[in-house]
Amino acid sequence: MGSPSHVLTLTKPPGAQLLGRRREREVLGRLLNAALSGDGGVLVVYGEPGVGKTALLDWTVAEGHQLRVLRTVGVEGEMELPFAALQQLCLPVLDRSECLPDPQRDALSVAFGLSAGQAPDPFLVGLAALGLLSEASQERPLLCVVDDAQWLDRSSARALAFVARRLLAEKIALVFAARELGDALAGLPELHVEPLRHRDARTLLASVLPARLDEHVLDRIVLETHGNPLALLELPRGLTPIQLAGGFGLPTAVPLSASIEESFTRRLARLPGDARRLLLIAASDPTGDPALVWRAALQLEIPESVAENIEAEDLLELGVRVVFLHPLVRSAVYRAARPRERRAVHRALAEATDSEIDPDRRAWHRAQAAPMPDEDVAAELERSAGRAQARGGLAAVAAFLESAAALTPEPAHRAQRLLAAACAKRDAGALEPALGLLASIETGRLDELGRARVELLRGQIALEQRRGGEAGRLLLSAAQRLEPLDPELARETYLEALAGAMSSDVEVLGGAPAVAEAARAAPTSSGPARTVDVLLDAFAIRLTEGYAAAAPTLAQSLELLLAANTSEEDVVRALSLSSSRNSNVVALEMWDDEALHRLAARQVQVARDAGALVHLQFALSFLARSQMLAGDLTAAMLTIDETRSIAEATGTPALVNAPMILAAWRGQEAQASELIQATSEEAAARRWTSNNYARAVLYNALGRHDAARDAAWEAFRADPIGYGSLLVGELAESAARTGDRALLESALDWLSQRTGAISSEWALGIQARVRALLSEGEIAERRYRESITHLARTRLRLELARTHLLYGEWLRRERRRLDAREQLRAALDMFRDMGTEAFAARAERELLATGERARKRSADTLDQLTPQEEQVARLAAKGATNREIAAQLFITQSTVEYHLRKAFRKLDVKSRTQLAHRIS
Repeated sequence: MGSPSHVLTLTKPPGAQLLGRRREREVLGRLLNAALSGDGGVLVVYGEPGVGKTALLDWTVAEGHQLRVLRTVGVEGEMELPFAALQQLCLPVLDRSECLPDPQRDALSVAFGLSAGQAPDPFLVGLAALGLLSEASQERPLLCVVDDAQWLDRSSARALAFVARRLLAEKIALVFAARELGDALAGLPELHVEPLRHRDARTLLASVLPARLDEHVLDRIVLETHGNPLALLELPRGLTPIQLAGGFGLPTAVPLSASIEESFTRRLARLPGDARRLLLIAASDPTGDPALVWRAALQLEIPESVAENIEAEDLLELGVRVVFLHPLVRSAVYRAARPRERRAVHRALAEATDSEIDPDRRAWHRAQAAPMPDEDVAAELERSAGRAQARGGLAAVAAFLESAAALTPEPAHRAQRLLAAACAKRDAGALEPALGLLASIETGRLDELGRARVELLRGQIALEQRRGGEAGRLLLSAAQRLEPLDPELARETYLEALAGAMSSDVEVLGGAPAVAEAARAAPTSSGPARTVDVLLDAFAIRLTEGYAAAAPTLAQSLELLLAANTSEEDVVRALSLSSSRNSNVVALEMWDDEALHRLAARQVQVARDAGALVHLQFALSFLARSQMLAGDLTAAMLTIDETRSIAEATGTPALVNAPMILAAWRGQEAQASELIQATSEEAAARRWTSNNYARAVLYNALGRHDAARDAAWEAFRADPIGYGSLLVGELAESAARTGDRALLESALDWLSQRTGAISSEWALGIQARVRALLSEGEIAERRYRESITHLARTRLRLELARTHLLYGEWLRRERRRLDAREQLRAALDMFRDMGTEAFAARAERELLATGERARKRSADTLDQLTPQEEQVARLAAKGATNREIAAQLFITQSTVEYHLRKAFRKLDVKSRTQLAHRIS
């Protein structure tokens, strides 16, 4: 916490609506103090309409006079406009965007419509907003206030939730007010504003009554308003003392918000017609721009003098911004108007909105003003959808297209727009609404290509909803229908179905081989062979004719993947999970460890440069597996930690396969077993190979070779494309240790098919090791040495250490203790250096059996660091700047400095140079 001079005290007496709110004011006061001292934080203030949330926000703003205040408000009419609320919050400090890294600055600029460009990842926009606010807070601490958060547009809500979860060491207080806790704000610190207690409610009511009331009537009003402050203040308005005294003017039992709206509606009825129309203009315009409101009023010939009537009723403030007393006033005004009146107001607002500066809001008003289908308006909405697409507002794309479809007179064109809207909803993650739009399409109005695309979209949604059987049927049917209509799209669809079947995400009668047969029968593309075409052919041949026949096409596809210029590819396709997975599978099938690492690293870089965080999460998972094979388990751990940071930031589920495999390699039995058990049911149902691979690694390390053999064989016997290269070594070792020579020989036959078709040091190294396990005497020794020679030419330090261990174990059994010690020491040193504890313990036991005791390692003070401190320290030790570390770990530079200070203190270093020596 900061010095006493920073501490705020509750000095201002509360207003009427803050009666009984001392606890809430104390909580908000502590948040302000934390921001002043650099321990910023967030608070979600929530409660029913009228309970006093806005009054508490206003009090917080008044108390936080030492902080710079940034405000935004969610508006129900703007929920489909991407980043509208975020832009309103950031606009006063947007000049600080020059301090942001280029990708973040560009993402923010495109999201706010200030420049054109590729649609930014929404979480990169969140990271940019976090950096922008952090930079601005260096000049003066910030108080960011977000009212009516339940009406935030989806893009702003996600970005602000991202910011809220990362205010660890910032001079920023972020306060949301919402009617209820939505998904975006779930898990954040919260403050529930409850109705007033009976005594406080009576006191508040008495303060606004024109005359003394009968005690029973007073109690009835308090009870029926449930202690809601706004209801207590508003419901008595417009009622005579006689009505109040007798209780005859009180509303009957209806929902509280409806009762409050009814009170506002009574007040509206007393206003002149021009005043009600001016209120309707303000209610229909979400920007709060008084100049726009008056331009629209001029269109409707409303005189300026009516503003006095409105302000006298204390319903609306027409100042620098147009502000309603309460959101329920806005909704009461809009609901009370007849449809014809609303259309007239929206028409006036459309005319008053500059088509160059704000074409999308103009199009939206024109749509609301249209009494019947109008192609001109529909086309304008379609153009707005294109602009929203460029800003990354996928929900807005869907909303504009859906509205455009509703206003399209021609049935076939309307069906096409509905299909485009359904695609946009699917891209935005709104899968059920997308299916609803598809159901509303009159497929008879579409041509055959349109009907095939409907089926394809249904299949893709089924795949994402994990309805594997339906996904398989729909994708295959769509691919077949597309063959004569769009051969290229047909082949892409076959590849999607085949990749899904190979990973067991798609269920088809006959499995992946059946999909492969169908794909091979499909017509080929007339143009030059694309990567997708060669990949499809490679997988199809591999499944139908075997490895040797597929090897040349697999090699060609790997060559194309390595040569691909991702800057020229479609970004969505280049970053798709299937693209990452397919690249990974081809490299593993070709036993090319260098290509495996290059492709994984490139996928990470492409995703990082594009700010595509969800794609980055999967790309990092593939990179971590390559790092594990190279024996760099520390790097793999940091990579996996980054995937967890992304999961936390984006709200997506944390990936489990890479952490499970890492725990197995490190020999952390409890942690690995927990992860294996947690995924075993789904792994069995969907035939996931990762689970059995992790089991085999863990049990071989622990010397439980029976269990390792069973796990490896269960996965290996299905001939999983891509995973065989990882499983065969585990299977051979466990088969040798359990005396299963037949299984060991079948593993060698499988390997020989590969080494006969390709040239790979990795494959030759594993093959030589398996032959050694099957041999005796001089032949066995020669094979072990061949394995070491081949594997030493690869990145695969884990496999090299495994060969040293097996060779040393064999030498000890041959009673060649001195020779055994040499191999076992090499294995032990490598395992210790890599952090594979169980394999190291196995090597240590073998070394002890030769009569040599391994030296103990000193305790590592790096263990004192938290995972995030270690991440930051290792990146700093490699020479990364605070700015680079912040961008990579999705935190601010202030948070980087916070973690570095703690790491320096724990490691007793005073400079980055010392840190680099300490960590190296």
